[in-house]
Amino acid sequence: MKIICIDDEKLILDMTVMMCRRLPEKPEVIGFYTAADALQYMQSHNADIALLDINMPDMNGMMLAARLKEFQRNLAIIFLTGHAEYAVEAFSMHVSGYLLKPINMERLAAEIHHAAEIIELKKTKTKNTNIFIRTFGDFDVLVDGKPIAFARSKSKELLAYLVDRRGGNVTRPEVFSVLWEGKEYTRSMQKQLDVVLRSLRTTLSQYHISSILEMGKNGFHIIPETFDCDIYRFYDGDVDTINAYQGEYMSSYSWASITEADIDDIIFSKNN
Repeated sequence: MKIICIDDEKLILDMTVMMCRRLPEKPEVIGFYTAADALQYMQSHNADIALLDINMPDMNGMMLAARLKEFQRNLAIIFLTGHAEYAVEAFSMHVSGYLLKPINMERLAAEIHHAAEIIELKKTKTKNTNIFIRTFGDFDVLVDGKPIAFARSKSKELLAYLVDRRGGNVTRPEVFSVLWEGKEYTRSMQKQLDVVLRSLRTTLSQYHISSILEMGKNGFHIIPETFDCDIYRFYDGDVDTINAYQGEYMSSYSWASITEADIDDIIFSKNN
C-alpha cells in the first residue's frame, strides 16, 4: 500500500508521515509540502490513499483532490483539517474519510484501515481475470489468453494511452494531441477522433469487454479494477513482474518513453 501526504505545515506533515509509517500495514509513505509537487509525482506514479490538508496557499485540498482523481480515479482521499465546516462539501466528493486536527494514531489507523478494506474489496469484486493488458514490450489486450484485433491502429493507441494514465480522466483535446502530435485540432480532425473512438468502442463490444472503458461528456478513462495488467502489478510492487521487465514499455509509442524512464528509475532505486 502506498500513501501520499500533502500539508504545507512541515511539522504536521512530518508527524503525519511518521504515524503512517508506524501503521501495521507497513505502507510506503511519501510527503509533499505543496500541491504542485504532489501533482507532478502522480503524473507518473500510483498511490492507494492520499491524506490532504484543506487550507493550503497554492491550491486548496478540495481542488487538489479533484486534480488527483484525474490522474487516478480510484485514489482514496482522506482530509486532515482543523475546519469542521468543510465536511459536507468533502463527503459530496465521495471521499473516504475526514479527520479533524490534531489527529491521533488510533483515529488515523482506523481511517486508513477502512480505506484499505474498500480498495481491496473493489479489486477482488470487479476484476475480470480473463482480461490481461500487456504493456511490457509491445502493447496488447488479451482475452482468455488471445490478443484481440483492433480495426484501427489509432484506436489501439488510444486504449494504450488510457491504460498508461491508470484510470485518470482524459479529455478529447488531450487525446488528439497524443494521437496526432503537432496537428491542429480542427473540426475535420475532431471528426477523425470520433471515428477512432467509435472504432474502439465497437472493438471492445465485440470482445465483450466494454466494461473496461467509461466515457462521459467531460472525457473518458479506463477502469483499472476491471482487468489485470503488468504495469499495474509493477507499481503494486509484485516481485515476479518487476523481475520480468526487460527494459521496454509500449515500445511502439513515443509518448510512452516518459513512463519507461520512470520504470527505470524505480528499478534503479530498488537495486541501490
